[in-house]
Amino acid sequence: MTRASAKGSGPVPGQGVTIVAPPGGPVRRAREAGGPRGRRVRSVGLALLAAAVALAGCQRGSSKDPATAATGPGGCPAAQAAAVAAVARAERTDSAWNGPTTGPAAVSGKTIVYVAQTMTNPGVAGVADGLREAAHVIGWRIRVIDGGGSPAGIQAAMSEAVDLRPSGIVIGGFDPGSTAQQIDAAAAAGIPLIGWHAVAAPGPSRRPPLFTNVTTRVSDVAGISAQWIIAHSGGRAGVVLFTDASVPFAKRKSDLVREKLATCAGVRLLAYENIPIPDAGTRTPREIASLLSRFPDTWTHSVAINDLYFADAAPAFRAAGRKGAGPPVNIGAGDGDPSAFQRINSRQYQAATVPEPLSEQGWQIVDEFNRAFSGRPASGYIASTHVSTAANSAGATAWDPPGYREAYRRIWGR
Repeated sequence: MTRASAKGSGPVPGQGVTIVAPPGGPVRRAREAGGPRGRRVRSVGLALLAAAVALAGCQRGSSKDPATAATGPGGCPAAQAAAVAAVARAERTDSAWNGPTTGPAAVSGKTIVYVAQTMTNPGVAGVADGLREAAHVIGWRIRVIDGGGSPAGIQAAMSEAVDLRPSGIVIGGFDPGSTAQQIDAAAAAGIPLIGWHAVAAPGPSRRPPLFTNVTTRVSDVAGISAQWIIAHSGGRAGVVLFTDASVPFAKRKSDLVREKLATCAGVRLLAYENIPIPDAGTRTPREIASLLSRFPDTWTHSVAINDLYFADAAPAFRAAGRKGAGPPVNIGAGDGDPSAFQRINSRQYQAATVPEPLSEQGWQIVDEFNRAFSGRPASGYIASTHVSTAANSAGATAWDPPGYREAYRRIWGR
């Protein structure tokens, strides 16, 4: 998700548990070579017994305490084993390109307008950068119109885009329902629309009429985020979840995170923090201070539907004297912007991210438009889910998987 619409830890003495070893055995850490971009790390701790998990929802802009105790009395061996295996796969950095290898040759002379919810969000901006790079290769013109993050600004930006009568329009990180009139006008003018994080599911959409929507599967991103916490904590964690329930995409993601966390009896959801993304900069620091007061010893992990919450949370953690490596140990379920990687690599209030391959998705958008202009169906490609940590990022500030540039150049004949 996006800001105005879209991932080493060690316990502080006396402030909760991040990894629990099974009785009679130490925490196991297995390391193996990961590939040219880094190495993979798996950390496992098993705990016994089972307990019920209490979860609760909330209304827009509020939070609620689903449980008073941080962790259950035991772990979840089966769920934990599945989580460890899934995380190990997701942390690989050497996977081969699994996207399209065939398609139409480049169509010339096209102009694409990218309507951004707000270019101040690194996720939206990262896709725009990839779009520009790919457009330069294929020989198209790109214009970016910034909606500024407000409903009125986004509507005005969409109106301007339609009035320009471009070859295609990108819905960059906002709900098309908020610009229904402009969407209808674009459809009436025969202008194809492609979304980025525009609707919950990847692929073509009839309502709204999108040739395709480019995104990872929200269920995969949510699931691996929760599994990372289960694996990292050894099946015992007190979790705070940050979301924006006013955005359907974000709300769906956080609901799926809750469901996956609930598969481990030793994990308790302490609080569900509903902070609208436009308000995150002002509200998150206050909420962090309140949460630290309410759960000083039991808050071990956090997950947010976007990394930006941890950018806003870091000053509050620092002011409270919390160490950068936690607890709480934090993972962002999107988008993997450069500031998130910087926090992860320096172990400053974020341990992991589930990043979107932003540049790759910009290239995919160009390829999908080329298919639309050629009368071909959408490619059906969905990028694989990845988890980035300090151990496998090799100091990078973005998740940029290998192979896609060469593949698309071959398809386009460029």
